[in-house]
Amino acid sequence: MAARKDVLLLAGIFTTSGVVHLVRPSVFEPLMPTFVPRHREVIVGSGVAEIACAAGLAHPRTRRVAGWASAALLVAVFPGNLKMADDARRSGNRRLRAVAYGRLPLQLPLIAIALRAARRG
Repeated sequence: MAARKDVLLLAGIFTTSGVVHLVRPSVFEPLMPTFVPRHREVIVGSGVAEIACAAGLAHPRTRRVAGWASAALLVAVFPGNLKMADDARRSGNRRLRAVAYGRLPLQLPLIAIALRAARRG
């Protein structure tokens, strides 16, 4: 049962983040690495992907595929998290630095949850 709660927590995180991506894409523009083209389109697309992953994780019949997609999405957005941490390091803002650096290790348990969902369905 704990694993199911973890998967639903991940679905909630994806839903929240996905909605913010769609409603306020400008929040994510500073996180975009320069090598990524068409920032706004990628931000909106990743929001749609997060919501789709959330929906898939919430339903047992699609949980396995959504788990793999969720793990891939978390890996794909990791460069944005790295850029956020690097920008925060240079900004001198201690709060921003704490949040940005704190996000980095949180990606690992989120990926682990997604992979458990992929393996167990």
